[in-house]
Amino acid sequence: MRTEHILIIRFSALGDVAMTVPVIDSLARQYPDVRITMLSRPFARPFFEYMPQNVGFMEADLKNEYYGVKGLNALYRRLTAKNFTAIADFHSVLRSDYLRMRFNIDRYKVSHIDKHRSERKLLVSQSGKRLSPLPTSFDNYVDVLARLGYPVKIDFRSIFPPEGGDMSRLPASFNIAKALGEEWIGIAPFAAHEGKIHPLGLMEKAVRQIINRHPGCRLFLFGGGEKETAALNEWSAKFDRCVNASALLGGIGSELILMSHLDVMISMDSANMHMASIVGTPVVSVWGATHPYAGFMGWGQGMDNVVQADMPCRPCSIFGNKPCLRGDFMCMKSIPPEEIVARVDLVLCGKRAG
Repeated sequence: MRTEHILIIRFSALGDVAMTVPVIDSLARQYPDVRITMLSRPFARPFFEYMPQNVGFMEADLKNEYYGVKGLNALYRRLTAKNFTAIADFHSVLRSDYLRMRFNIDRYKVSHIDKHRSERKLLVSQSGKRLSPLPTSFDNYVDVLARLGYPVKIDFRSIFPPEGGDMSRLPASFNIAKALGEEWIGIAPFAAHEGKIHPLGLMEKAVRQIINRHPGCRLFLFGGGEKETAALNEWSAKFDRCVNASALLGGIGSELILMSHLDVMISMDSANMHMASIVGTPVVSVWGATHPYAGFMGWGQGMDNVVQADMPCRPCSIFGNKPCLRGDFMCMKSIPPEEIVARVDLVLCGKRAG
């Protein structure tokens, strides 16, 4: 009898791939006799390193080896050799659409994500806005699998065991051990678009207030890119017990391990929010042009830890990539640092009480 083998496709972005983790982990545990292969870009491999044994990862370099139609045809030939019995397209973009077309022509069982575009349009509309929650990405991924005959109930806390990731796997340059009772706080102040970033000057005030309110805490900063690294290095030089973790760790796999030992993460609507979420860390998330109602909040995170301004123009964008309608990004500038700090206080108090 032919072994059931599901191919799941999601090429990007970093946060969206991270959001597949609770679904795929639950699928694997609920169908232990079904093989599952995740097809994504090389950066995503660390997300799936700790999955059940029936999950495999297949990387596709779409910028080089599998570039263009010729490359996608080569990728399709490689995929057909794997003897898949079902194809789940969690992405539905031009590249995955092309692969899906090829699978459909060859009569594979295929299903793809419903992105609820009409509902998204109403959510960001400036006339007739409908401010109500859309199905989450997790819901949408589960629906794809259900249509293939694999209903899934998501039951997931972290990619790591309860004690967190193995700190001994971190680079030797990271020689910081967590003292008993010490509070570790992560801060990821950047995102892909300006409308998703709390002004750095205000975030610096929040950092200063957190240090004053929690003098024994240690702060770990997350972010890449030349400008981001320079800003984080400046903060780490300015504040005691503040470390640019991304510069020391040098990769997603190590960052996930460290994040699993944080007591709380402060993040924009960004990949770091999702990375912290899949290792079971509470996230205080700050939202501007985008909104949790679009369905992209981190796994297991509640609205209690969301910081956002109540403005009639919000949200103006699903992904935060649109120009500000007002021209001033007041949705982010109007959020006082004290509000972020207060949410952090609540999370830490809850952890101490628990």
